[in-house]
Amino acid sequence: MFFSEIQGHDETKRLLLNSVQNKHVAHAQLFLGPEGSANLALALAYATYLNCENQQATDACGTCASCVKINKLIHPDVNFVMPVTTTKSQPKDPLSQKFLTEWREFVLAAPYQTLNDWMQFIGAENKQGNISKDESRQLVKFASLKAFEAEFKIILIWLPELMHPAAANALLKLLEEPPANTIFLLVANNPDKLLATILSRTQLVKVRAFTDQEVIAYLTQKNLTDETGAQQIALLAEGNLQAAVQLSTKRTNDYFAFFVQWMRHCYANKFGEVVELSEEFQKMGRENQKNFLHYALSSLRKVLLYGIDTQLISFIPAAEADFVGKFSKIVREANVPYLTEELNQAHYHIERNANPKMVFIDSSIQIARYLKLQN
Repeated sequence: MFFSEIQGHDETKRLLLNSVQNKHVAHAQLFLGPEGSANLALALAYATYLNCENQQATDACGTCASCVKINKLIHPDVNFVMPVTTTKSQPKDPLSQKFLTEWREFVLAAPYQTLNDWMQFIGAENKQGNISKDESRQLVKFASLKAFEAEFKIILIWLPELMHPAAANALLKLLEEPPANTIFLLVANNPDKLLATILSRTQLVKVRAFTDQEVIAYLTQKNLTDETGAQQIALLAEGNLQAAVQLSTKRTNDYFAFFVQWMRHCYANKFGEVVELSEEFQKMGRENQKNFLHYALSSLRKVLLYGIDTQLISFIPAAEADFVGKFSKIVREANVPYLTEELNQAHYHIERNANPKMVFIDSSIQIARYLKLQN
């Protein structure tokens, strides 16, 4: 992985590059970010840059032996620890090292995937993954080895918050007395589940969620959807790039156009047209229905914030700007709690297999009433 492959996050990239160029590399660093963020990707790009034999100003060279090996996740001095569990192919004593082939395939496909994606990938079924107490021996073994061919030996631990206490204590001892030229890169989503003593011994690299613009750029550059689709998916994904990729495979409707029609018919009390729209809503399919209602909720929030202060909205697609401006005069603090509750209720009923047409019409009647509330 290279920094150039990661969309945006220029501020974090510069921080990481400077630490290497100024020779202020902390022996233990915690890449903390929400699910679907760039924390694993940045940690991998950082590992590549650390051991690059011909470091450039803004990235690893990509051509030296070290870059080639780390980019394929086969470098002998880069070790991985991740949550695993027993599977049909590994029925007993699950350890990270037994899943390295799957791990390489999984990460190289997309470094923004989640724990649930990983569990499904290795065939865990309904089992929960963790970093077992037996991994403590692996950690000690990794740390005791000298770097084979690179300047730094790197131990990357994905989701250390899922460590068994014995493994966490083994890691803590290693962090307290780190072996020479050994860098620990911890990639986490939830710091509350980490030992406070581990947190205190790591340098925090806080990784934000992707912005809407970064999500849109990624989806369009990968040809996963068109510009309009990417804009609507970005609103749904809320900075989770993996969720955005998954949504791009499910989305089959223009949510914005449908939402505009729906709100206009409700505001004008045109219930004949609402009934016609309910037919379209029913044809969407349940997942698209739920995604559309989520989109409607996110749109209401955006409209409300725009009405309070336009500076609160960092990005509005040009095609939506006119509608958002006009609708912000109708969606106010007085009625938005009722509108939000109604859409949440609709989502709840759809999720529980209620008749989508009936849910849509009932919600439309309530929304029409709430849109008239101004005080």
